Amino acid sequence: MASNFRSYIWDPILIICQMVLMQCIYYSGLGLWLAALDSLVQTHRSLDQIFSYEVLGLASMHGRVSMMAFLLNSLTCAVGLWLFVRRGKQCLDFTVTVHFFHMIGCWVYNAHVPAALAWWLVNVACIALMAVIGEYLCMRTELRAIPVNTGPKANL
Repeated sequence: MASNFRSYIWDPILIICQMVLMQCIYYSGLGLWLAALDSLVQTHRSLDQIFSYEVLGLASMHGRVSMMAFLLNSLTCAVGLWLFVRRGKQCLDFTVTVHFFHMIGCWVYNAHVPAALAWWLVNVACIALMAVIGEYLCMRTELRAIPVNTGPKANL
């Protein structure tokens, strides 16, 4: 008889709901980070900060603020992975999926594939940060000790 401990059951509805939830966390977190950082440095808010690949860069304050928001959003999304995905093995999958859909959104917004090297470097750094921190948080939870002696002791 095989053990069913932590057996994986294929549940496409759960996976789709987790993907939608992670995408919502990604964009709401990014919007909050952008709003907070924009108000700190007194720059204007724009949808270009999220979807336009031309904004990202070290040359302007606007680009540096956007890059910082993307990096901080990776931490927010890593916590989202920990809270809602809860599986270390799936962190990289969900991270790449979130960023793939973001790339599709940027492609549609700009009418062509992002061509700036800064955009690709920031997104690769965000993928690495989000996946590693999310997996670390999930693995800490998964490796927590399971209490064995939870019932009353029997005197024999």
